[in-house]
Amino acid sequence: MLATINGLYKSQCIRIRVFHDGPWRTVSDVEYATAAWVEWYNSRRLHSSLGMISPTEYEAAHYADTEPQAD
Repeated sequence: MLATINGLYKSQCIRIRVFHDGPWRTVSDVEYATAAWVEWYNSRRLHSSLGMISPTEYEAAHYADTEPQAD
């Protein structure tokens, strides 16, 4: 699994310009882009095993279905 995450990170964050503008100039540039990619990957990406919704949407729906309804 780690190799898969590393490959995704390299292809989605480092090699394309979605999470950064222009060339990498400092370590801070890489750190900032990495933080943005991690937030997207963990919260907003559409996930096929979740029915093509984001983990955040899935979690909200789960808690909406499991919490008691107020009358």
